[in-house]
Amino acid sequence: MSAFIQQLPALIGVVIGALGSYLAIVRSDGARFRRETAARWEERRLAVYADYARALKKSVNLTYRVASHLGNDPHPHPLSPAAAEPLLAEATDGRDPAGEALIMLGSREVVERARVWVTAVMDMERFMREGTRDPEGWQALLERQRAGREGYYTAVRADLALPPGHPARWPTRVEPDDA
Repeated sequence: MSAFIQQLPALIGVVIGALGSYLAIVRSDGARFRRETAARWEERRLAVYADYARALKKSVNLTYRVASHLGNDPHPHPLSPAAAEPLLAEATDGRDPAGEALIMLGSREVVERARVWVTAVMDMERFMREGTRDPEGWQALLERQRAGREGYYTAVRADLALPPGHPARWPTRVEPDDA
């Protein structure tokens, strides 16, 4: 029995070491699982954010083209309101599911910024559907839309912990040099 008692501290050490190793492995596996899960959700949110922006930009591009037809925008490919109507309906139909996914997975700030952006786009669509010929009014709507888009992208980058990006504000018209 004395041999067993002499070996008991070593046996207790082995048991404690095995238990410690087990706990360390369980803890690291749990941390790895949480990191991988967070990365998957982050990838999914990025896809939802990009899908929503892409869907909204379809509407924006169509309004540019119709505004060009009405004389409000310099877009090089004008499109009549009648020809644009089915394309706008299709763009709106694509925007709705993207918006629902955004509401489901997006942060509050991103969803709020998306609302600001889409409201500006809907005002552009209304302006275009009414057949308004007002280049200055159109420019004001463009500025609201651009500010809404910039706010949306800023919120997306903040939510995904991405570095600041380009504000996408560059002149659309090149002025000739006064040489």
